[in-house]
Amino acid sequence: MTTLTLFMIALGLSMDAFAVSLSNGMCYRGFGRRQAFAAAAAFGLFQMLMPIIGYFAGRTFSDAIGFADHWIALFLLGIIGGKMIVDGARELRHPESCDSAAGAFTLRILVLQAVATSIDALAVGVGFAVMQVNIVTAAAFIGLITFACCIIGAMLGHRFGLLLGTRAEICGGIILAGIGLKIFTEHMFGI
Repeated sequence: MTTLTLFMIALGLSMDAFAVSLSNGMCYRGFGRRQAFAAAAAFGLFQMLMPIIGYFAGRTFSDAIGFADHWIALFLLGIIGGKMIVDGARELRHPESCDSAAGAFTLRILVLQAVATSIDALAVGVGFAVMQVNIVTAAAFIGLITFACCIIGAMLGHRFGLLLGTRAEICGGIILAGIGLKIFTEHMFGI
C-alpha cells in the first residue's frame, strides 16, 4: 500500500472524529485547549488501537478469505464510506442544533465518542489483514492523522462549526468508498 493511499484512508477514518470535535468545540461549555488536546489524544488512540484489533482478528481468518481480499476491501470500505455519506446527507437535511445547556465535557462522554468514532477503523483493520499491510506503521499513522484533525476540528468548532460538520463526514465517506473502489480495480484489472 502506498503512503498516499494510507494517508487517504487515515484522513477518511478521521472525519467522524473531526466532525465530533467540531461539535464539541461548539457545544460544550468550557471546552478549551486542554479538553481539545485530551479529546484529540483519545480519538487518536482509539483510531490507532481499533485497526490493530481488526488486523489480528482478520489474520486469524486470512487463509480462508485471502482469495476474496479485494472484494472484502471493496465491501468494507464501500459500506463504511456509504454510511458516512448517508449520515452526513441526512444531517444536512435535518441538522441537529447544539443545546446551549449541553453541560460539561466529561470523561464518560469522551470515551463514548472515541469508541463510536473508531468502530470503522476496526473494519479497516480486517481489510488490512488481507492486504498484508504493516499494521504498526498504518495504525500509528491513522492515530496521528486523527489526532491532528481533531485538534483542528475542536479549534474550528469555536469559529465555524456549523458550516463544516456534516460536510466533513460526507467527504470522509467519499474518500473511503473511493479507496475501496481503487483497491478493487487494482486487483481485478491490474491498474
